[in-house]
Amino acid sequence: MGLFSCGGNTTESTESTDKNKTDSTENNIDTPNEEVSNSVIIGNQEWMDKNLDVDVFRNGDPIPEAKNDKEWMEADENGQPAWCYFDDNPDNNEDHGKLYNWYAVNDPRGLAPEGWFIPSEDDWSELIEFLGGETEALSKLKSTSGWNKDGNGTNKSGFNGVPSGYRTPLGASQYFSEYAYYWTSTEYEELNSNAIDINLYYPAYAYVMIEYADKGYGYSVRCIKE
Repeated sequence: MGLFSCGGNTTESTESTDKNKTDSTENNIDTPNEEVSNSVIIGNQEWMDKNLDVDVFRNGDPIPEAKNDKEWMEADENGQPAWCYFDDNPDNNEDHGKLYNWYAVNDPRGLAPEGWFIPSEDDWSELIEFLGGETEALSKLKSTSGWNKDGNGTNKSGFNGVPSGYRTPLGASQYFSEYAYYWTSTEYEELNSNAIDINLYYPAYAYVMIEYADKGYGYSVRCIKE
């Protein structure tokens, strides 16, 4: 499994070919703002099957919304948690959830709802390996619709990875319908201004990629059941 910077420099590589059966089931999830989602069991893990969509921390404190480029940049400059809609458009929220900077992911008040946690790099690696490794897992994790350039997946895992794009630290919203980015809870040890993220690329790379990126990026978030 590759570890890359956003510039694409490989630092390590491993791969597993475990192709055990994926078991899928749906369960209600109560989030702090009383939104309801579903979950799917993949191997020994129970994942949310849609992107996180909360605007308060687990303790009830509001997560600041960045409503424009200036507010998004200021959150990064000050190391403060923030969320946004892709392209500041609430219409993107229903299917894609919210984008969060890593300061929200790592906030001690808890971004994940009660009974859930933000997966680490190791948790993501376990998922990818269970689905057959970084190449086999890509299509199984991707949704069956919404991807440009014939990039739709099979969603055999039930994960339903939708191409929600991302927001750069400078505020630009990019690659909607082309890429899916997910934060992990893991900080990048060699550069503390960065953290580890997971990317479902197409067609640039035909496999799931583990990267590190500036904490000011806005990425999607998935959670695992405790």
